[in-house]
Amino acid sequence: MLTRQQQIVKRTFDVVLSAVGLVVCVLPIALAVLIARMETRRSGIFRQTRVGQRGRLFSVYKIRTMHDLAGITTHVTRKHDPRITRSGQLLRLTRIDELPQLFNVLKGDMSLVGPRPDVQEVAWRLKQEAPLVLTVRPGITGPASLKYREEEEILEMCADPEWVNEAILFPDKMRINTAYVQNYCWQLDLKFLWQTISGTGERASINDISKQIANRRRAA
Repeated sequence: MLTRQQQIVKRTFDVVLSAVGLVVCVLPIALAVLIARMETRRSGIFRQTRVGQRGRLFSVYKIRTMHDLAGITTHVTRKHDPRITRSGQLLRLTRIDELPQLFNVLKGDMSLVGPRPDVQEVAWRLKQEAPLVLTVRPGITGPASLKYREEEEILEMCADPEWVNEAILFPDKMRINTAYVQNYCWQLDLKFLWQTISGTGERASINDISKQIANRRRAA
């Protein structure tokens, strides 16, 4: 767990940078919200309940990039998901749809860097298998997010994306995020922010996942 001093430094870092980020990004956010509203005929801001620090539930904010299609309830999203809007393809590719989460950071729901906030349906797995992850605020970006920044493309190539997500990706994300909390220092946050902006750092590929799938099936 983070020490009291580390928590204070991290929170100060979050407040300052999220406030600056909101000022700088207010026009792109407003434009994206307007486009999303025109295309979906609904609010341009999408709210969804996620699991935060200590298991507390909160509403995460994003630009709306998907239509609600009857019969589709999965939380797994693939690159060519029929729910994704035309503008949503670009917003998701550039990560502009995540910018409203700067407000979540300013409010104290989230941090700039940390484990991504998960949906309620998987909260039990975090509590049982990776409880350390719930001791910190979830982040907009982080080591697991960076490794799986091409997650939608990877799942697009999988015959059973739900199984791959639950059996391969999610456990690896829990492992990575647990290691992040165990080895936390502010220098790591700066490193992950830079990798997010510059598009650098380790990333998983479909070949990596294919090998893990093959190993998992051989073991079974």
